[in-house]
Amino acid sequence: MTLDLETARTIVAGARAQGVEAGYKPLTVVVLDPGGHLIAAEREDGSSMKRYEVAHGKAYGALSLGMGSRAIMNRAEQQAYFVAAVTHAVGGALVPVPGGVLVKDADGTLLGAVGASGDTSDNDEAAVVAGIEAAGLTAQVD
Repeated sequence: MTLDLETARTIVAGARAQGVEAGYKPLTVVVLDPGGHLIAAEREDGSSMKRYEVAHGKAYGALSLGMGSRAIMNRAEQQAYFVAAVTHAVGGALVPVPGGVLVKDADGTLLGAVGASGDTSDNDEAAVVAGIEAAGLTAQVD
């Protein structure tokens, strides 16, 4: 299975629906394939500037290190120099806070990653997880 455009749109819609239901600030949601290529992105009205870059960095970082951005944050607390070096190695496209989540199918195959930005990092992550689950897929936050 691959992460196609329709599935990516379902993920974005699910993440946005979670944000609206929970009363989050306006979100920007980015869906990437396993190679880090953009499949879909949406910026809600009122989402502040540069939220795309932050959401992309959360998802891209998750793909780069094979773990959710929450786990990257935890690793950064233990190995700050390593995470700084990886951030440099990937051209700065790594944001080590929650909100970047790997997407897997039922067999555990990596399909891509989703990042969100706009509210607190914990809420961004919750929206992403809801979007992935709305598409019938598995979210890996760690």
